Amino acid sequence: MARGLGRIGIWSIELRFGDPIEAGRAAAELEALGFGAIWVPGAMDDRILADVDRLLDATLAVAIGTGIINVWKVAAADVGRWWQTLPAERQARLMLGFGVSHGPAIGAQYGRPLATMAAYLDGLDAAGVPAERRCLAALGPKMLDLARERTAGAHPYLVTARHTAEARDRLGPGALLAPEQGVILESDPARARAIGRAALSSYLNFPNYLNNWRRLGYSEEDVAGSDRLIDDLFLWGDRDRIAAGVQAHFDAGADHVCLQLIRGAVGSDMAMPIEGWRTLAKMLL
Repeated sequence: MARGLGRIGIWSIELRFGDPIEAGRAAAELEALGFGAIWVPGAMDDRILADVDRLLDATLAVAIGTGIINVWKVAAADVGRWWQTLPAERQARLMLGFGVSHGPAIGAQYGRPLATMAAYLDGLDAAGVPAERRCLAALGPKMLDLARERTAGAHPYLVTARHTAEARDRLGPGALLAPEQGVILESDPARARAIGRAALSSYLNFPNYLNNWRRLGYSEEDVAGSDRLIDDLFLWGDRDRIAAGVQAHFDAGADHVCLQLIRGAVGSDMAMPIEGWRTLAKMLL
């Protein structure tokens, strides 16, 4: 069930960390183009709730998703206090994704991710944030189980259509499954893979991703950034190839696919990729 997200959304670091005025204009255009949801990352800071407010202000009805609120950076009680200030019509537009991040990014305090997330969800329950308006950045089986039991479902990042199929089996038929999918608007294989490899480089030291790829059958050579892994994680090529890759997630059980336009190393260019988003709309909407 897409829960008001539509079939296809946009996942964008630019809308979160780019120029706020340009981001507001871009969000309004994404809504006008017909994307069902706009997703933004939480990263390693505690300002995401204010940025969600900014995107709600800039748009009329499109859903806003977080991919993700970092549970080490934003307290459940703070999310709850913010949630309670929102009018019902804004609450109805939100899908709040939460995640435990990665040990190398968090440092010494990181530990027991499943127990940490369960306790955080207890805090959200106590603060009145409803389960149907939250989801988890779940990759492995146990986190997927927690997503099924305590939230609307899962918002996995850096995954393949095979993972989507396995996640659907684990979640069951009623839970939300909204994978992120990277797209590279490039038809030359060497150039496309170079762009994908640059984008992937910052994630190759995060064990949660590496372990997930290993569970999916990738070798140690692959998880170091092989062409096979790049080709499976990122959609590139002509319209038919990109459309087929998106459809593969739906065929595997996704309710909603959020597309991230990949242009190189993460965070290297915060200009709004308006023309690329327009191209995606023409391709897929």
